[in-house]
Amino acid sequence: MQRKEELDRRKAGADAGGGEARIRKQHESGKLSARERIDLLLDSGTFTETGKLVRHQCHDFGMAKHVFDGDGVVTGYGEVEGRTVYVFAQDFTVFGGSLSAANAAKITRLMDMALKNGAPIVGLNDSGGARIQEGVLSLGGYADIFLRNTLASGVVPQISAIMGPCAGGAVYSPAITDFVFMVADSSYMFVTGPDVIKTVTHEDVTKEALGGSMTHNSVSGVGHFVSPNDEACLEDIRALLSYLPSNNQDEAPRRASSDPAEREAPELDTIVPAESNQPYDIKRVIQAVADNGEFFEVQAHFAGNIVIGFARMEGRSVGIVANQPSVLAGCLDINSSVKAARFVRFCDAFQIPIVTFVDVPGFLPGTDQEFGGIIRHGAKLLYAYAEAVVPKITVITRKAYGGAYCVMGSKQVRTDVNLAWPTAELAVMGPEGAVNVIYKREIGQAEDPESARAQKIAEFRERFANPFVAAEHGFIDDVIEPRRTRIELIRALRMLENKVDDSPRKRHGNIPL
Repeated sequence: MQRKEELDRRKAGADAGGGEARIRKQHESGKLSARERIDLLLDSGTFTETGKLVRHQCHDFGMAKHVFDGDGVVTGYGEVEGRTVYVFAQDFTVFGGSLSAANAAKITRLMDMALKNGAPIVGLNDSGGARIQEGVLSLGGYADIFLRNTLASGVVPQISAIMGPCAGGAVYSPAITDFVFMVADSSYMFVTGPDVIKTVTHEDVTKEALGGSMTHNSVSGVGHFVSPNDEACLEDIRALLSYLPSNNQDEAPRRASSDPAEREAPELDTIVPAESNQPYDIKRVIQAVADNGEFFEVQAHFAGNIVIGFARMEGRSVGIVANQPSVLAGCLDINSSVKAARFVRFCDAFQIPIVTFVDVPGFLPGTDQEFGGIIRHGAKLLYAYAEAVVPKITVITRKAYGGAYCVMGSKQVRTDVNLAWPTAELAVMGPEGAVNVIYKREIGQAEDPESARAQKIAEFRERFANPFVAAEHGFIDDVIEPRRTRIELIRALRMLENKVDDSPRKRHGNIPL
């Protein structure tokens, strides 16, 4: 009976975290407690906790007097839409969520279980970093987590939510995971905080400007999603999980679709402007072909000249990559290349077919791009497409010029089905640039150079800036009416459902990082 009372007392202590006062302070700052977050993330009543009675073993700096059951992190497993998910939630009310050797061990045991059982890992991060009182033991705990992040990469989906201030080692684990969620006005990520930066470099910067949610979602690209509050963040994670398989051997869950597979989209026949230099919104194309117009965009605030995200076609998850003509004319640059490359590799790792919409005039010119390594970064996207063995389908809506044509899912990088709209233009470069090179002398010697140049541009556009030359050579499988795009994509996806492809035997390739 005495031990039963001891058990009840310890479990109640673990449930209480840092106590009512600290939980109240958490609420006042607009944040939920660790346990409240888990309850919202998982299906009601499915959470099973592990390591609830774990305590730290540090006796230095008076730590023996400060002991909390669970030691500042809640770990366990439950279900999201009926599928098993492993989750850990750092508790900021206990030692500021700092990582100790004891709670690092809780997290790594959970990750080992997820890897063995093939289920996603969701980390709800709210931590000030390593627990200083434990010195190298806490640092070793971080390294243990980083190793498992790496081993699990491409095996089970890993999702991180930054739900408070995360600094130092607390930011490296999320950076290795597949997707990073952040919460507006309450989550921060930085390797070194504003005070350290001011001391070392004499720069004055606020927490928000240095590592706030919009900084990492729009400037650094570290974040993939930003949500207005904890509740919305957790709902967004559930939505993302609905598109993903539990592991790299499973298929993503399929949903019954009321959207007919043979549905046409007449609005696509006129979506591309008559003038080739006029923009349009590629997201309208994506929504027109996706089941019920639903598109779950990833990194919406970063590198807007390319669009990535998940949709469903006939109930099946697909990854979408699309040039965005309304931003930088859809040019590929450093940020968009890296953004798309990582997404393509994720889809390939988890057997999610890739649908690519192409309208790209080329790579963005300029010294900033060249000095920043656009050659190396652009090659990442090329490498990702060439390496991917999942079903790949490409639709060229308008421009596909130069090296960017090759990169964006061309037939030559093992794309299975390549389609084009009648408005497609495939060439080494645009008619204006091509004429300036090919007919430079002839135009210069003409009586009316401007008239001669205009005539040559018209001739070049008619001869080469269309999909038919590429179709004649088999680089395009078909030229389709835009309104039939959804129909043709679904037919191709059905045909490719049992696709088997492989690459030469090797440990791994050397992507141009």
